[in-house]
Amino acid sequence: MKQQLLSPLALAALTVLSMSARAQSLSDLYDAARQFDAAYQSAKALYDSSYFKAEQARAGLLPTVNLSANASQSQSNNSTRSPQDSSYGTQNATISASQPLYRPANQATFEQGKKQLDLAQAQFQAAEQDLIIRTSQAYFDVLGAQDTLTFVLAQKTAVAEQLASAKRNFEVGTATITDTREAQARFDLVVAQEIAAENDLRVKKLALDQLVGKNGNNPKPLAATELPNLQPADVNAWVQHARDTHPAIKQAQANLDVAKLETQKAEAGHKPTLDLTASYFMNRNLNGSDLNTTDSTLNRTSVGLALNLPLYAGYATQNRIRETLLLEDKARADLEAAQRNISQTTRAAYFGVLSGLGQVKALQAAETSSQSALDANKLGYQVGVRINIDVLNSQSQLYQTKRDLAKARYDVLVGGLKLRQANGSLKAEDLQSVNTLLAK
Repeated sequence: MKQQLLSPLALAALTVLSMSARAQSLSDLYDAARQFDAAYQSAKALYDSSYFKAEQARAGLLPTVNLSANASQSQSNNSTRSPQDSSYGTQNATISASQPLYRPANQATFEQGKKQLDLAQAQFQAAEQDLIIRTSQAYFDVLGAQDTLTFVLAQKTAVAEQLASAKRNFEVGTATITDTREAQARFDLVVAQEIAAENDLRVKKLALDQLVGKNGNNPKPLAATELPNLQPADVNAWVQHARDTHPAIKQAQANLDVAKLETQKAEAGHKPTLDLTASYFMNRNLNGSDLNTTDSTLNRTSVGLALNLPLYAGYATQNRIRETLLLEDKARADLEAAQRNISQTTRAAYFGVLSGLGQVKALQAAETSSQSALDANKLGYQVGVRINIDVLNSQSQLYQTKRDLAKARYDVLVGGLKLRQANGSLKAEDLQSVNTLLAK
């Protein structure tokens, strides 16, 4: 009887495996999602552009060179000098250069550019981790929907067998019509569950296809029944790592550093600036001018220092300093809030994975017990000490336990990745450890 019960489940499982001949691993689908996902591509473009934005801040420390030139042609008619018209031209060009020697505001802007590059890197890291989680969640959602459909189909087959048995027993007079009606009601219920499971699988596959940018994806099923334990097994170690590496904390720290530099820029409003300047000027007159009939050329070179000392700006600088100091306090409070939130989130994720591992072990034991209970009820039904509803209830309990166990395993795997996201250590390489648990 046990072999007959397992045959529909095994048949459904083989059907799923045969459809996965060209199944993709989690890493394969993540690589596809990186090339297609719009949110990730947007974050990547923003990160790439931040490098050039940081280089713009460097320009305030580098020399500037300008070239200007013009040419003109004039014609005049002076009746008192000559009855003929006179024509002459003028050409001049200037090349000037300036090198900042002391500009504290420009130096602070340059340092801000580097901090903003760190900020953009942390934002991109967060976007990358978010894509890993979204891909993993969609991946295991499809596997979970496939398992649900597999178990529903197996339960449908088992209930159909029980319905046929109840009809035969009723026909020979060894059972009442109640058994047949109970089995028929349970069969109709399973048919409704089958329709819902098919639709849920269809929706989950559409979500995965949209994420990776191609249709017909078949995730590799989970092969391992034993899941690895958490390493390290100390929640404080996870929290400490989060304080050092989490993208949100990096962003908050970068914002604080930028706010401090903004205060330095505001304080620079009281300080002088000093630039080194140089210029070369050339002027050429062709055919003379109104006062001179000969060609002339003038060259002038100058080198000097330009000092600017602010004296009074209507209290704008003082008020700007007060503003930036308060904004600095805000950034410091935001950093503290980020650290507290990350610590709490990491602890919650850690204990969530621990709870999930405990649930998996409990459901494994429950699966064995449910199988034994079903075997006993079927035997009792055959000898007349159990009724049909007992067998049907045992079947429902067994397949519900199988669904819960499969979902619990997927939740633990996704929860492990979310734990790494919570403490900021999640990387694409972490998907390889999940791939080792999938079918070859």
